[in-house]
Amino acid sequence: MNLVNDGIQNVKVLALPVGIGADGSVICQPRCVLVRWQSSWDDKFYQVYINGHYAGSTVDTEEREMLIQFPSSWQRAVKIEVFAVEPSVATMDLSGALETSNYKSGRVKISCLRANNLSYGATIQYYSNNGDGNIDYDTALLGQPRRIWSAWQDKGGFGMSKFGNSDFGYDGSAAIGFGRGLFGNGEFGFDVDDFNWISEELETGKYKFGMKVKDVFGNAAEDTIETDEIVLICDAKPAEKLEIGSYDKIENDLVLSIT
Repeated sequence: MNLVNDGIQNVKVLALPVGIGADGSVICQPRCVLVRWQSSWDDKFYQVYINGHYAGSTVDTEEREMLIQFPSSWQRAVKIEVFAVEPSVATMDLSGALETSNYKSGRVKISCLRANNLSYGATIQYYSNNGDGNIDYDTALLGQPRRIWSAWQDKGGFGMSKFGNSDFGYDGSAAIGFGRGLFGNGEFGFDVDDFNWISEELETGKYKFGMKVKDVFGNAAEDTIETDEIVLICDAKPAEKLEIGSYDKIENDLVLSIT
């Protein structure tokens, strides 16, 4: 069920004109384009993906073009890819086989394990270096620290369930349970889940993030958790008005103009 891009060439994305304006400019169909390509395959179907998401399939092995709808944005480029596939999987969504890291959002996601050794009432706060230098622990990223346990019922521990029904000093009725969370990351038979934080959209830079955990009394953990350096390269913004200035067919020289 592999997506094959070898043998596919000259992929073109064409706007669909629907009229001519009073000034002679072309009016195009919004959010709809014609994708064309050439292929050396004669026994495969084709699929089109937009930013890593399945957009459609051809209905036979002869087609070399497809009409698709796509998201339009002046802030981020749209990536359109064409793949050859076997006829048996022509209508299946194979986006799980793509490298999703190629489709950047400009955001950072930080995941932490939520184990029962974190006390009820504990909170976490996030900090960063704003893309360069050392982490600024004087400026928090959240207006208020985030509660690790949203309710006491989410946590296992002494007195958290019917007394005497669990190990001495530890009641586990609220624990996520064996095989129910991130298997193997917690105590045997209990496991743990995780909680995530996603940053706002960031600029290009070399980011480091720090996290401080405090108990209900405001006492901070001795060790501050820090990430490794994360290099974030944002996608270039699309040109607002890109036109062909000239093309020399003999020299194969193309000049683009941006206004």
